[in-house]
Amino acid sequence: MKELFQHAALTEDVTVRVAVNFLPEQSRIDAGKWFWVYHIRIENDSDQPIRLLTRHWRITDGHGLVSIVEGEGVVGEQPLITPGHSHDYVSGCPLNTPHGSMEGHYTFQRGDGSRFEVAIPYFPLAAPATAG
Repeated sequence: MKELFQHAALTEDVTVRVAVNFLPEQSRIDAGKWFWVYHIRIENDSDQPIRLLTRHWRITDGHGLVSIVEGEGVVGEQPLITPGHSHDYVSGCPLNTPHGSMEGHYTFQRGDGSRFEVAIPYFPLAAPATAG
């Protein structure tokens, strides 16, 4: 199943994997709107439970315009991931250009109360040439 994910980053025994797909049916190319869906899997290979507290995204469009998106949890949840387990979620990203990129980090809290940041790998957002 790991072959599904094209991008991965490892930070302190936590792996973040990303699969991204362009969705032509959600895009309005004639109106200059492109849409991608991304599937994230967060794997906890540490020896203690971790809770995802916040997310920080850096989204760059094809013109180099950067948007920062920050907030609590992911898709309305602050999941607790026990050792040896993972958490999956799916979200989306609209852009006003047919190309761009995303990257960022999550802030987690360990069972002992300490906090740490986990990298979200850089991944490109690229519509097929036929959709641009």
